[in-house]
Amino acid sequence: MKAFYLCNAFLLITTSITVSPLSAHSIHEIRLPVKETEPLVEKPEIRLNKKGALFVKKYIKNSKDCLVRVKKRSMVPFSIIDSVLKIYHLPLELKYLAVIESELKPSALSHVGARGPWQLMPATAQVLGLKTSHQNDERTNYYKSTIAAAKYLRDLYAQFNDWLLVLAAYNGGPKPVYNAIQKSGSKNFWILQNYLPAESRDHVKKFIATHYYFEGRGSETTLTRAENLEFKKMVKEFVKSNHRPDVSGTNKPNPFKQKETQVVYFDMNQLYGFKIDLKVSNTTTISQSETSEEKFKRLMKESEESLNRAKKII
Repeated sequence: MKAFYLCNAFLLITTSITVSPLSAHSIHEIRLPVKETEPLVEKPEIRLNKKGALFVKKYIKNSKDCLVRVKKRSMVPFSIIDSVLKIYHLPLELKYLAVIESELKPSALSHVGARGPWQLMPATAQVLGLKTSHQNDERTNYYKSTIAAAKYLRDLYAQFNDWLLVLAAYNGGPKPVYNAIQKSGSKNFWILQNYLPAESRDHVKKFIATHYYFEGRGSETTLTRAENLEFKKMVKEFVKSNHRPDVSGTNKPNPFKQKETQVVYFDMNQLYGFKIDLKVSNTTTISQSETSEEKFKRLMKESEESLNRAKKII
């Protein structure tokens, strides 16, 4: 697969929160340690690989204008993509692949014939069950092309079990990835990347950069398999070290390892300086027994009208 609709600029995004005034009645009791017997385990965070950090930083800086435009018209496409990825139990962050493939444009067409938001080649699309005739090219249909892309990503992951290798294979095909693994003697993307075609190598890094632009952080899709396993191990150790059984036999957070404690009282709001109000607006009543398939059909129906209205800007 080839991607020729790539962004060239970047902008950091800030989100707004609702700040509530401090409450004079939010007094909480907490037990602080007098003497620690074990060091605290640092909360694990997904970190950007050093070998890709420079590329990501540069891409983000140079992709400002394009990414801002894509973000403005991303709500409807992302809602469609998310609904499909959930059905196939795929990470929702994979939607950012469509950003670097086509800038989310269903009409995108490369000079080699890749088409649609997922830039599927005709042969690949047909294998995945899409029609590619001149009269009816389903690669431009957001619902059907996303289902095809989800199947392809699922199958690639079954082969490589590593999302960075999946992204490389999505761009250039599985064969170059297997060749790079053989030549490098490694399945670590950051080691074998120099044996990949330059376009596929950069494609993976552009995905990571776009992911960080939209999310402000990484996920399992921005890590190698080894990095994912290490992160899961850190999370497990963190959870284990910060929980202890209470008198009822259930686990409660225990942020401190200690033998002796003293009781202090303080205003929680003053400690953090503010409270965040999360406001959720529910305009539609959804059945609790709704299946994944029914949910997908409902989302498609609800999104179709919005997608038609958004066509002019998509």
